Amino acid sequence: MQNGPDSSLSSLSTAELAAYIDHTLLKPQASRQDILDVCAEAAGAQVKSVCVNPVWVPAVNEALAGSGVLTCTVVGFPLGATTTAVKVAEASGAVASGAQEVDMVINIAAVLAGERDTLVEDIGAVARAVHEGGAMLKVIIETCLLDDPAKELACAAAVEAGADFVKTSTGFSTGGATVEDVALMRRVVGPNVGVKASGGVRSREDALAMIDAGATRIGASSALAILKTD
Repeated sequence: MQNGPDSSLSSLSTAELAAYIDHTLLKPQASRQDILDVCAEAAGAQVKSVCVNPVWVPAVNEALAGSGVLTCTVVGFPLGATTTAVKVAEASGAVASGAQEVDMVINIAAVLAGERDTLVEDIGAVARAVHEGGAMLKVIIETCLLDDPAKELACAAAVEAGADFVKTSTGFSTGGATVEDVALMRRVVGPNVGVKASGGVRSREDALAMIDAGATRIGASSALAILKTD
């Protein structure tokens, strides 16, 4: 990997970069108006999706209708410590309410214990529920809590379980996305599974560095700053 973003990426237009971004508002204190403001920003910028907590899925789905911007939500967030049955119910309910993408947090304790079968079962059950509803699943592995072998295990389990993406971070733990972690994740999952860099991506330069490392999606609460052109 190069030390900086590939020179060809610098020519990405604002519209092309916007198509990588999940415009995100997951703060528990966010109000309905805050959520609607984010939806308006997302529709104006034509980002890929708006990612919110499950309680806001119906409102976001309604606000984004006809915009071309997807509705995304989170499951087992932010700890990943709920049971598989709860994650499945949460995911199914979110998809039924209009979520087209679901970002689930894995069982982090199982990763740290090396319990691959447990991980595959947990992720696979959610993947089946999400896919049955015609939606897509991203799997948050919370890289800041894992060493490299654990990151590799989590990514491999996600692929085996049928995930569409692996994702670095919730943004609510001890750290966010790094170029090194994105590159590791891309190496493990191969070319046919998405990689989402999330947490701490705040500028165009940050975003391009993640894309250069292998990210195909960027999760950011600073989407407008990333897309701003002077």
